[in-house]
Amino acid sequence: MDSFEQEGNGAALESLPPPPPVPPDVVPIKAELDAKKIVRHPMARRGVGTKGQKVTILTNHFKVSVGSTDGHFYHYSVSLSYEDGRPVDGKGVGRKVIDRVHETYKNDLDGKNFAYDGEKSLFTIGPLPNNKLEFTVVLEDVAPTRNNGNASPDGQDSPNGRERKRLRRPYHSKTFKVEISYAAKIPMQAIQNALRGQESENSQEALRVLDIILRQHAAKQGCLLVRQSFFQDNQNNFTDIGGGVLGCRGFHSSFRATQGGLSLNIDVSTTMIIQPGPVVDFLLANQNARDPYSLDWNKAKRVLKNLRIKVSPSNQEYKITGLSEQLCKDQLFSMKQKNTKNENGEAETLEITIYDYFANHRNIQLRYSADLPCINVGKPKRPTYIPIELCSLVSLQRYTKALSTFQRASLVEKSRQKPQERMNVLSNVLRTSNYGAEPMLKSCGVNINSNFTQVDGRILPAPRLRVGNGEDFFPRNGRWNFNNKKLVEPSRIERWAVVNFSAPRCDPNNIARDLIRCGEMKGIRIDPPFDIFNEMNQNRRLSPVVRVEKMFEQIQSKLPGAPQFLLCLLPDRKNSDLYGPWKRKNLSEYGIVTQCMAPARVNDQYLTNLLLKINAKLGGLNSMLTIEQTPSIPMISKVPTIILGMDVSHGSPGQSDVPSIAAVVSSRQWPLISRYRASVRTQSPKLEMIDSLFKPVSDKVDEGIMREALLDFYTSSGKRKPDQIIIFRDGVSESQFNQVLNKELDQVIEACKFLDENWNPKFVVIVAQKNHHTKFFQQGSPDNVLPGTVIDNKVCHPKNNDFYLCAHAGMIGTTRPTHYHVLLDQVGFSADDLQELVHSLSYVYQRSTTAISVVAPICYAHLAASQLGQFMKFEDASETSSSHGGVTAPGAISVPQLPRLKDNVSSSMFFC
Repeated sequence: MDSFEQEGNGAALESLPPPPPVPPDVVPIKAELDAKKIVRHPMARRGVGTKGQKVTILTNHFKVSVGSTDGHFYHYSVSLSYEDGRPVDGKGVGRKVIDRVHETYKNDLDGKNFAYDGEKSLFTIGPLPNNKLEFTVVLEDVAPTRNNGNASPDGQDSPNGRERKRLRRPYHSKTFKVEISYAAKIPMQAIQNALRGQESENSQEALRVLDIILRQHAAKQGCLLVRQSFFQDNQNNFTDIGGGVLGCRGFHSSFRATQGGLSLNIDVSTTMIIQPGPVVDFLLANQNARDPYSLDWNKAKRVLKNLRIKVSPSNQEYKITGLSEQLCKDQLFSMKQKNTKNENGEAETLEITIYDYFANHRNIQLRYSADLPCINVGKPKRPTYIPIELCSLVSLQRYTKALSTFQRASLVEKSRQKPQERMNVLSNVLRTSNYGAEPMLKSCGVNINSNFTQVDGRILPAPRLRVGNGEDFFPRNGRWNFNNKKLVEPSRIERWAVVNFSAPRCDPNNIARDLIRCGEMKGIRIDPPFDIFNEMNQNRRLSPVVRVEKMFEQIQSKLPGAPQFLLCLLPDRKNSDLYGPWKRKNLSEYGIVTQCMAPARVNDQYLTNLLLKINAKLGGLNSMLTIEQTPSIPMISKVPTIILGMDVSHGSPGQSDVPSIAAVVSSRQWPLISRYRASVRTQSPKLEMIDSLFKPVSDKVDEGIMREALLDFYTSSGKRKPDQIIIFRDGVSESQFNQVLNKELDQVIEACKFLDENWNPKFVVIVAQKNHHTKFFQQGSPDNVLPGTVIDNKVCHPKNNDFYLCAHAGMIGTTRPTHYHVLLDQVGFSADDLQELVHSLSYVYQRSTTAISVVAPICYAHLAASQLGQFMKFEDASETSSSHGGVTAPGAISVPQLPRLKDNVSSSMFFC
């Protein structure tokens, strides 16, 4: 180190106080360099599958050729500020400013085109003249976000002369300072490297530049941008889903590196937007109100905050900051008078109502605003009020709150498209988006083929299933039924009762009688119920938690002991407030298996489906794979193997403080792969990685999820430890694969070592993704691809081990394949064996008689997380505080823990 540095450091050290003395009883921790720590990366593909009937499939990837590969993308960072040095924070201004820089200073920029991400990054092909450039631009058309205090709210006829001159121009001009400084250069060759499977930081950045060009192209056409999806302001693309919310159809567009080369993936996409037009119309729809006078204005204030409106007659745009405290006819403001001055020579002010001002001074007739609050577009201390009927919501404003069950159902129904219709729409999108004319793409020599890419698919045969009386059969088209069949392992129901919260809408005696009859047909022997408990009329007005308490008091007073099973009749088909408290009471306080139902339209088919769930919860099995019974599952039947399904579910986008819920489902009773149990924990909101797989609280005690799963496997599988652990992980994106492979897998390994230091099981880690934009179509057929269709070439990753599988029969809309990424395989599966295992696991879902679109353990993890998530909904704040075993990291918010399930149900399929 040179003396200059030493001196500098010395000076800094002298100014600090001396370190505190080390207490005598402290044993210093030895610093160990973790040389053994291996960083795992996703594995490479070992081969492709060959089994199944070959078929040609079309996919919504369009082949891209890149002409120039020897140039460089130059990355510059952008800093925007106002002339007084304040940074620009408003969204959307950035693009206008950079566009103006591009127009004004074309020569200083060597006429180069920009790819700008709208925020802090800008890319060019080849360098700009200097590494650091500074520009000043003036924008006239930045609509002011506020008006001056109590000036006339849309600036047409202000009482004060000076203000009038300033405001008569409908827009303010603003001056911006722009700094563009060199950050990095990215060789275009990196795109070619990615196609050869040599992925690097550079190749990801190069593809990001191409995606940013697509975003910029859409922004210039006035689209709403949501990541790589683009939505145009076109009425034909809007569909009303209720509550003042519209589904808006647009399209997703992104470049992907695939085995077949670079491709452009285009798909239909839908987002939710606020119904544009008069604010009052939106509020009426949002609250389902009869007229403006019956609106809840507190609710209105919450939903309107920060939305953008246009005001007539000036057509100016503002952001809503709130509502007036009083009605339009009562809300006063101080208007400065033009012609009368006080003794100091200042204009006198007149107290006048908003209504009076607009009606008498502006001659704008207001039909209904007088008795409603005004919209405030000013600052908290300097409000600016506008009568509500003059305000219209601007189009393409995203609605980000959680949808109701009704809205979600409506959105799904209205946005689905048959395969043929979707193909036509996508061809149209590619034609009208006119990417060929985009100057940046032209400069890169990018050329996009307009044909759907052809890939080779294979259709795997359905696995043979076993039901009761030793009968085997093959499902047809991904479906089967239990007509004239018995369940493979029916349970016996002796001590049970019916609980009726739904009276007087149904006759519980009839339901019990029909359930016993249907059970008999399927091989389930059900004794008559011990009793039927109807809710007392006086309890119906109480809160859900208290209603459940009262019902249990009734049950306890009559039943001699805890029942084996309770059938619960709920009043609502979806989202009953009683569901969470009822499940919680049964599972975590009493350990009773329970099945809820809503008794509308009950028939034999409905009751048979209900019995499938009841049988699985009570420990029975409805059907199983024949190869489980023989047992002859490749790689699994010979070696004790546990199969795990992992998922984390988060609160809806608007809820930032709702804990996330991690669920891990694990197989039991090896060599079966049809029986599972679940462990569920809460964790910090929006945390995607599961942090409770291994949780040592002392040298001897681990309270993590994995210990529970492994011990249960051991006791249910004849005292065998699993030598193979197959993990299916849902809901993670490609950027998180390394965390799954390192952070999560490390916890699983530590949990194993904690149980037995010398135990070294082999691992397989597979991520399942549904949230992608690749779709498949049958060539020359209007129907969806057949169940069992697997694709592991062309549109798959250039190097990594991934494949797409459509296991289910797509009945409506276009089938969405599941994209499986095999990140690790220490067992050594062949491509065929692994694809067949995944396919088979889509046939062991006990709740239905169909193949499902993703492996059963992942579906069960979703179910377990959402069921226990209902437990949390109805707890009050005091109950969920940290005093109830909440985990609090320093500075983090306390996360309430879920109640533990009773031992007798914790290993059951309670989530079925």
